[in-house]
Amino acid sequence: MEPRFTHPRLSGNFAPVLAECDAPDLIVTKGEIPAELDGTLYRNGPNPMFPPLGDDHDWFLGEGMLHAFTLSGGKASYRNRFIGTQQYTAQRAAGRRLVPTVFGAPPAPGGEDILRNTANTHIILHGGQFLALEEVALPVAIDPVTLAAQGSYDYGGAYAGPFSGHPKLDPKTGELITFGYMADGPGSATLSFTIIAADGTVTRHDRFQAPYPAMMHDFAVTDEHAVFPVFPATIDGRRMMQGGPLIAWDPSLKTLIGVLGRDEPVENIRWFEGDACYAYHTLNAFSTSDERGTRVVVDAFKFDRLGLFPNADGSPVIGPVDTWRGKLVRWTFDLASNDNGYTEQVLTDIPGELGRVDERFSGLPYRHAYFGTVAGDVAPETPANAIAHVDLATGEAKVWTPAGGFVHEPVFVPRSATAPEGDGWILSVVYDAPANLSSLVILDALDVASGPVAQVELPLRIPFGFHGSWVPSREVGA
Repeated sequence: MEPRFTHPRLSGNFAPVLAECDAPDLIVTKGEIPAELDGTLYRNGPNPMFPPLGDDHDWFLGEGMLHAFTLSGGKASYRNRFIGTQQYTAQRAAGRRLVPTVFGAPPAPGGEDILRNTANTHIILHGGQFLALEEVALPVAIDPVTLAAQGSYDYGGAYAGPFSGHPKLDPKTGELITFGYMADGPGSATLSFTIIAADGTVTRHDRFQAPYPAMMHDFAVTDEHAVFPVFPATIDGRRMMQGGPLIAWDPSLKTLIGVLGRDEPVENIRWFEGDACYAYHTLNAFSTSDERGTRVVVDAFKFDRLGLFPNADGSPVIGPVDTWRGKLVRWTFDLASNDNGYTEQVLTDIPGELGRVDERFSGLPYRHAYFGTVAGDVAPETPANAIAHVDLATGEAKVWTPAGGFVHEPVFVPRSATAPEGDGWILSVVYDAPANLSSLVILDALDVASGPVAQVELPLRIPFGFHGSWVPSREVGA
């Protein structure tokens, strides 16, 4: 008998929702939706359509599902859809799982030739294209209203290889900057570096070699530089062929972080060295120059080791690795120094992950940080149950904890295009565990601790997911 959804990462609010639905008139249970909010919050995340092929399961490998909350005129509606990749449509036709949800595992019979793409990590609008992203395949074009998939998108043949789930938008130029790892195929150390103009034209698409093959979930971009962190989350096809893990933690290797001028050739990349650590996500980055030279600053959620994956020798992690309690640190790279090290500063004692900023200040000096955190005396590996705001200029921190609830990534929406940094709202999905239902909450971004300005009730549960975007209605013609 095929196993059911019983794995820890397929239980509780990690369990998939198998129904696609439309809810055109949601109930506002608290407050009022601000009139200025006229657009859609899109969220993406893994939502396996069938149980795994065996007993094991990697959270990252479930098929993607989009969730869309449209807010306009004080009203709210909701729609969700599976992302119709080739992987999804082939399995739907077969009525069973064909593609494994474990890294390096073989497919089921009939799944050998399926292009693997979950498209489950992020959702963005750029250059007139609405794109669902994951990090080892091309983007998938999406209709922003119906959420129907329109096929893989390769920029008219100008883009080849994997496309990061975390591209960065330059708020001044409108350029989208992205990268890909394993760009020359599975297990390769090749990275790609790509710049896409505001109109969707690929203006740069280069390749270069990382110090060693590694899982690189995110990177950082400033208005002048791109930063490529290579942590010892090693990828080794030979190790896998010998029965070991494809992706594994190997602390015998150093962290190596490459810094490259956005207008420089890839041969000019400079590698800085640090102790073994891991960061799934950067928060923001910026470049600064004075009479002493140029420094590149990267803020990231640092962990002492890679979570969710085994050690390089195949042994399991000893003790819990709490993937929701990263340490928000600031790494500074001095380009004028002959030293290949970098400094580290802890920015707050509040742990966290899934951080966002006011993206009008992406790649620039900024002040306000928002992220999920774990509040109270809870067990290790408890999902984020609170939203934190840290004022990096003053060090002041505010935290909102929903009663009995767990939070998704907070997304910042400015009050207006010209509002000061941080003047706006935080939107997040909250899971009410006792009720087994989810809601959308709207918080005052400068006063999150006061709780929701508005809360919108959903008739269903939204599984824990990854990332999302706010898109104003005027940008999608909705």
